[in-house]
Amino acid sequence: MPGVNVPFRLVDVFTPRPLAGNQLCVVPEPGQLDDAEMQAIAKEIGFSETTFVTEAAGDRYAMRIFTPGQELPFAGHPTLGTAFVLVGEGRVSTPATQVIAAGEIPVDVDVASGTAWMTQLPAEFGPIFPDRDLIASAIGLTTGDLDKGRPVQTVSTGLPTTIVPIWELEMLRRATRNEHLVGEAVAASGGQDLYLFAHTAEGVTARMFDSEFGIGEDPATGSAAGPLGAYLAEYGGLGKTWSVTIHQGEQVGRPSELHIEVHREGGLWPGDRSSGAWRVRVGGGVHVVGRGEFEL
Repeated sequence: MPGVNVPFRLVDVFTPRPLAGNQLCVVPEPGQLDDAEMQAIAKEIGFSETTFVTEAAGDRYAMRIFTPGQELPFAGHPTLGTAFVLVGEGRVSTPATQVIAAGEIPVDVDVASGTAWMTQLPAEFGPIFPDRDLIASAIGLTTGDLDKGRPVQTVSTGLPTTIVPIWELEMLRRATRNEHLVGEAVAASGGQDLYLFAHTAEGVTARMFDSEFGIGEDPATGSAAGPLGAYLAEYGGLGKTWSVTIHQGEQVGRPSELHIEVHREGGLWPGDRSSGAWRVRVGGGVHVVGRGEFEL
């Protein structure tokens, strides 16, 4: 497409201040870009995700999500960042419905406070993964570093992630990503990535290791934070509050805060375990930090 200028926005998501959190490129008017061009732009910008808005009117919009390596059916910080841009520029109203390959995601944006929230799809739990030796090897730890009281299990609220409970924060911090073994562990467990977590006095600290997205370690992973919220609710890790703050990104220099609220679908109160699937709201701070054009 020679001679075409394609506008973009740069957004930081899951952070109370600019220049932290997870970086996102939003293309609000992609025009006639084809799949290969969208993928090439995502690789060019090099962020964990880039979004392309294909429709936007009223209280609904549709978009596509690309990592540097592939297209995704759902992702967390692209959902919040794109919604924030569209509401902030008056392209859609809030609350809005985001239409993506995985389904429809309700989003709420408060431009004045610099925050956004999404309600993810009902949580689906995969089978417990028994090969803890493989998981430990993939993350440079021993099986003794994993939390013996909780399972390794794949959970999805739009994108499957393999939840890996770590015994202590110090062990989580010294975990290292073995790309080959992470790929093997992800394929065997049925997830798209490994989401490691440990409890702390401030809530939960997490790290995400990928094998195929071209990311490596993600600063803030909303699509994994939702499943972790459901996992903690299922296994009693939220106590009586049914909410938690997940800290992520410290070890890649992009500190992030992901706020999680969990309830049982159809339940009479937030912690009611007698009804349907766990539903998770994921939110955080959003900041537009730049804008420009791709010259193609």
